[in-house]
Amino acid sequence: MSNTAAILFEPDAYLLSEPKLMGRQAAGNSFLRAAVAGRGEEAVYAYTPSQKSAAIFKQVVASIDSNASAQWVPADRLDLLEQIGALYLPGPGLDVAAKLRLRAGNQAYSLVGVTHTTASHRAMDAITGLLTAPVMPWDALICTSTAVLETVKILLNAEIEALRWRFGSSIQITLPQLPVIPLGVHCSDFDFTVDERLLARKSLNITKDEIVLVFVGRLSFHAKAHPHAMYLAAQEVALKTGKKITLLQCGWFGNDAIKASFIEGAAQFCPDVRALFVDGREPELARHSWAGADIFLSLSDNIQETFGITPIEAMAAGLPVIVSDWNGYKDTVRDGVDGFRIPTWMPPPALGEQFAKGHEAGTLSYDIYCGLSCQTISISMHRLIEKLTLLVENDTLRQTMGQAGKEHAQTQFDWRIIYQQYQSLYNYLHKLRKSTSPKQKATFQVAPNRLDPFLSFGHYPSTLIQPNTRVTVLNNQVLHQYRCLIKNPLFNYATQVLPKVELVEKIDVVLQVQAVTLEDLSVQTQTNLGEIVLAVAVLAKMNLVQLG
Repeated sequence: MSNTAAILFEPDAYLLSEPKLMGRQAAGNSFLRAAVAGRGEEAVYAYTPSQKSAAIFKQVVASIDSNASAQWVPADRLDLLEQIGALYLPGPGLDVAAKLRLRAGNQAYSLVGVTHTTASHRAMDAITGLLTAPVMPWDALICTSTAVLETVKILLNAEIEALRWRFGSSIQITLPQLPVIPLGVHCSDFDFTVDERLLARKSLNITKDEIVLVFVGRLSFHAKAHPHAMYLAAQEVALKTGKKITLLQCGWFGNDAIKASFIEGAAQFCPDVRALFVDGREPELARHSWAGADIFLSLSDNIQETFGITPIEAMAAGLPVIVSDWNGYKDTVRDGVDGFRIPTWMPPPALGEQFAKGHEAGTLSYDIYCGLSCQTISISMHRLIEKLTLLVENDTLRQTMGQAGKEHAQTQFDWRIIYQQYQSLYNYLHKLRKSTSPKQKATFQVAPNRLDPFLSFGHYPSTLIQPNTRVTVLNNQVLHQYRCLIKNPLFNYATQVLPKVELVEKIDVVLQVQAVTLEDLSVQTQTNLGEIVLAVAVLAKMNLVQLG
């Protein structure tokens, strides 16, 4: 199974029905569709400790492909992960999974994570935590853009310097692979017939002579795209060209205050532009927005954004795009071919220290931290107005760029193409893992802070049960009493440690004859000594046998 991976599955990372819909959920859902599609009889594996989550996974897989086989890998079945060969995690945090993997051996399987935002403390800690986690060269953290890769390198290099200051320059650093693999889209979702486009405009009450500019995504001025520049440019172009401009904002608001600021802002800064707002969480409204638009606009200007999937969706829909020259947009939109990238400006390093300090100290929330940073990011307004005017006035250019973008999306960013890169990565990591010398295996099999409780707390009891500990049966009703006690709520919660009735019967047969040591009991019952020790410990807990 060298070209596949089990998927760490919890609904929050993949379902679009979550209350606070974020880009990571949209990306996770899209990835899951790609992982299921075209599998044939090959199973799709959900790795989760929760049977409920496994059941949801099965339902989701069936909704994508009714013929697909969804299999549950319980979180403690590391042997199954070893057979599969890799575990995909929908975030950058490989540390917990890497520590758990030690129990199976650090070469048992590969771990593959992916970046989303890199601005939050949680994300930064997950990335820098790679340096002290038992990650290996056959693991990978996928960076969705070259911009993300650069941020990851900056964070890792800064943390490496801190570790060398703390522990000396001789420390050895092991990093996972850091491949750049973009997010994908299902281009077929954005194929529209002429009739569908006409119907979409009619449903949105848009006339034939209107030029529709569309923005799709969360409507957040601090964590997505500040709308001021978009409003000003739309107003200027409307006055300059005399065209009927409609600005369609398809998304959702975090709260009523943000909603009011967008609506009032549009009325104030682009009064000669028709401003429409539709709920982008409604699939039909979102589809109509894509189908009914003429030009896509996304002027992202915040550090929360890392890749940006909507420009690719816009290209797949055949729309020319105007985006800010920012983060992942640099990788996806070809300036002058699919549309235009508008230059952006940011203050130099050191001037943002006050924001970083306030966020770290807790005096600034993450939203305010992002919002304050966003307020210092500007876009070239004259270039924005120039390029928007060009597209508004030139229908042929809109068609040419839209078609170029559509082909670009289909050949570079469709999930059929992107998921093959995932499969190639899994295969590469598998070969690297299998070809590595055993000398690189960890010399320990458990993380130092995840020890056996009988080791960590072995100094708590008066005496530890040992192979030479003698066991005495207390009466001739042990088996009957045990059958009753395991049904009692004081004990039946612990089914994972309760010995099987058949084993207790074997133990009882021996002990009814005479008291013996645990070692002797193991021999006479032909049972592993560890299993005997745990079984007798439970029987002693129930006061069915006596130790000493």
